[in-house]
Amino acid sequence: MAIYAIGDIQGCYDHLQRLLEGIDFNPSKDKLWFAGDLVNRGPDSLQTLRFIKSLGDRAVCVLGNHDLSLLALAYGNKRLKHHTLDDVLNAPDREELLFWLRHQKLLHHDKKRAYTLVHAGIYPNWDLKQASNLAKEVETILKSDNYIDFLFNMYGNLPDQWNDNLVGWERLRFITNTFTRMRYCYPDLRLNFSHNNKPGTQPNGLIPWYEIKNRKISNNDIIFGHWSTLFGNTSKDDVYALDTGCLWGGQLTAMKLLKKKSKLRNKLHHFIKINC
Repeated sequence: MAIYAIGDIQGCYDHLQRLLEGIDFNPSKDKLWFAGDLVNRGPDSLQTLRFIKSLGDRAVCVLGNHDLSLLALAYGNKRLKHHTLDDVLNAPDREELLFWLRHQKLLHHDKKRAYTLVHAGIYPNWDLKQASNLAKEVETILKSDNYIDFLFNMYGNLPDQWNDNLVGWERLRFITNTFTRMRYCYPDLRLNFSHNNKPGTQPNGLIPWYEIKNRKISNNDIIFGHWSTLFGNTSKDDVYALDTGCLWGGQLTAMKLLKKKSKLRNKLHHFIKINC
């Protein structure tokens, strides 16, 4: 069995199918990990959702900010003004797809292989246990009868710094922003959402989340998407940025996961890319 992690698709269904041909994906024995942002901006969000849902347990998905925006829009929060989601919103199987989507994860961890999948990143001051528990708080409310209330309260940039004493919507909003929107932090671990370009272009004082000193997660590789201007390049051996800008004419990337953690694993990874 092979496991491939795939970066942001954003409704680019045809490119996804070409990539799966390139990796010779066999749904009877292989598995796919999707790093979120399955939908929006691209031409075919509906087919993308239908296909990934049809894979059943052969697919692992984490939610991205665009996936959450689809849910918010569908249930009455009209904050997202510009989108390409009408095909999903008007589909006869809309409710089935939305139900499936809100039952996906914010964080997936494979203990045996020592990989963790998220959309944007993991807050530098959280260890893996805390990050997993906090992700479950949001996952739980998305599955609950209160999911619509959450979708109306998840937007906003504040609070911008973690505090264990945060409660209510502020707590859930910070957790959601970290897993689905984070790129840069200040040295005091406040989040910054105003700059999204590649490292080296940011104002003084902003640091990519994965470069924060004394980041708590170690001995575990983090796979993420969201940051297309990274073009797959990071300065660390334990983080893998898989959003390579397919939507913007870049590439769609798959990374084959290795079975065992080793000091050489970073150099042994195999990446498959198709031009978009």
